[in-house]
Amino acid sequence: MRAELIICGLGPAGRAAAHRAAGRGMSVVAIDPHPERTWTATYAAWADEVPEWVGDEVFAGDGVEPTVWAVGEHRVRRDYRVFDTARLRQALALTGVTVCADRVTHLDARRGMVRTAGGRTFEGRVIDARGVGRARGRAEQTAYGVTVEADGPCVFMDWRLDNGAGPDEPRSFLYTVPVGPGRMLYEETCLVGRPALTPEVLRTRLEHRLGQRGIAIGGTEPVERVRFPVEGGQPGGGRFGAAGGLIHPATGYSVAASLAAADTVVDGASLWTPRARAVAALRRAGLRALLALPPREVPVFFEAFFALAPARQRSYLSGHDDLTGTLAAMRALFTELPPRVRRTVAISSLGLR
Repeated sequence: MRAELIICGLGPAGRAAAHRAAGRGMSVVAIDPHPERTWTATYAAWADEVPEWVGDEVFAGDGVEPTVWAVGEHRVRRDYRVFDTARLRQALALTGVTVCADRVTHLDARRGMVRTAGGRTFEGRVIDARGVGRARGRAEQTAYGVTVEADGPCVFMDWRLDNGAGPDEPRSFLYTVPVGPGRMLYEETCLVGRPALTPEVLRTRLEHRLGQRGIAIGGTEPVERVRFPVEGGQPGGGRFGAAGGLIHPATGYSVAASLAAADTVVDGASLWTPRARAVAALRRAGLRALLALPPREVPVFFEAFFALAPARQRSYLSGHDDLTGTLAAMRALFTELPPRVRRTVAISSLGLR
């Protein structure tokens, strides 16, 4: 079977590309073993990252400026929004797309050919949006969360030590977001680790932390478990989304970046200009620094980061090809860090250990 576009994987990235391509009248085949599978993860984004073609109906609520607790308290002067994943998936409708419920066994983007376990062969331009698999040695993000009937503030990161962990144990933070009227997600998160903290450890820490704060849980609340690599994606070769290197290695975010890049990919243009590749290399250096920080210094690092001007924060967190802004943010952060942390960051960023 021939098509103008063959999309492998129907997570947010693949579905966005299929939706935008079909909307332009292109012939599209989308291949996924479970194309009707619901998305159970909680996705969120900085509002200014989300492209204009994504309507407000896909969000669970209005944008808010979240709080960060590092050494002290910070307000992030930037709107943050949580997706209603069911509505996001519905908005990325596959009208006009030929959907194949099958598993890809061979993919050759250069030749424009895909084979499936069911014995079918497809030819056309290929977009590989199947994500990144876990592998030994890859840094991962893990989290354990519960949804509680409550109202509360949006907290992007809370590094305070009321989760029962000792100051020299690997750090985790509390992530708190409203996911609907009167409903809050409380999630204990290991930002990145090699290896990352297990969901079992994070569950124990979350229950201890919520108990310390007087937030009652009865054991029947909806649970969210998160584990995914923050590295391993590779630009080029028809890859897109997490598979194509769009995961931010210091945050794990990729959904908004994939939505914003969908039209570019559908057009056949390259996302990976020399400036974008340089930014990606700088972000990987930032990941090495995070992995090398002693647990006591992690809040100190984020204290310095969230003390930066909002424009500097945005450049590092969201500037896909903003090389000038990313360099300026990293320079400003390095200047703000205490000398003891600066040395660790410099050595690890340069890959000297």
